Amino acid sequence: MASSLAVRRLLSRAAASRRALPFAYPPPPAAPRHFSTAASPPPPPPPLPPPPLEPVVEPPGSEGAASSSSTSDAGGSHRSSPGASAGARRQGGAGYEEEQEKVLRASLLHVPRMGWSESAMVAGARDVGVSPAIVGAFPRKEAALVEFFMDDCLQQLMDRIDAGEGEQLKNLILSERLSKLVRMRLEMQAPYISKWPQALSIQSQPANVSTSLKQRAVLVDEIWHAAGDAGSDIDWYVKRTVLGGIYSTSEVYMLTDNSPEFRDTWTFVNRRIKDALDLQKTFQEATYLAEAVGAGMGGTVQGVLNRVFQK
Repeated sequence: MASSLAVRRLLSRAAASRRALPFAYPPPPAAPRHFSTAASPPPPPPPLPPPPLEPVVEPPGSEGAASSSSTSDAGGSHRSSPGASAGARRQGGAGYEEEQEKVLRASLLHVPRMGWSESAMVAGARDVGVSPAIVGAFPRKEAALVEFFMDDCLQQLMDRIDAGEGEQLKNLILSERLSKLVRMRLEMQAPYISKWPQALSIQSQPANVSTSLKQRAVLVDEIWHAAGDAGSDIDWYVKRTVLGGIYSTSEVYMLTDNSPEFRDTWTFVNRRIKDALDLQKTFQEATYLAEAVGAGMGGTVQGVLNRVFQK
């Protein structure tokens, strides 16, 4: 009895202790994570701005479809085709050069007051309704204005010869033809005579001297052609060198001439050209004399005369 009672007490104590401890359930399994190997898509790019509107250039006519849109005249200036629009001209083609020509031509009106300067070019741009910023398109501003004047005067001289004055030259002797042509060209500088020393200074600068010499060489050559010279021998160089020197000295003489309508300058031109032609004639006559003497008496005298006249 006692032993069974002790067993019952032990079992009741074990049951009581079992009821006092809470029951621990296992934690629920975590939800599996899924990883993707593909990269996430990038965000959409911002919208692009609309493209700028391009200038519309009208196509040339049927007659000029196969030709270029710009042509060159005798003076070297380019003219744009009628079909070029304002937008194409601003991009810098022949039409833009036409605007530059307008500015330069209008600038000449301001040279007597402002000189051959950038200020005169700015004033000329405003006269023709063009922005003064166009002056920045000329790499050599003052030189460009002087060179344009030289080319324009040459073109005017050629136009006057073709218009009828060339026929009048045929009735004159050679010295008179040359004097008249040189005077016609120098008269074009009369309105700018007070500012012409500045132009000569600009032309003598190292960056401009090559163009200046080339323009004067073309001028002298055109004067000789208009006077009727068609030679191609060694005298071709001698004639143009001599006339170029006469033109340059007459140009400087004109700066100091205070006579009415530059009369002293025209007298100076006539004398220098006459003396140059007389000297050439004297040299030729001496050469013919040396040849004649050499044919009759031997080549000794001819050699002496040749050495004398070559000095």
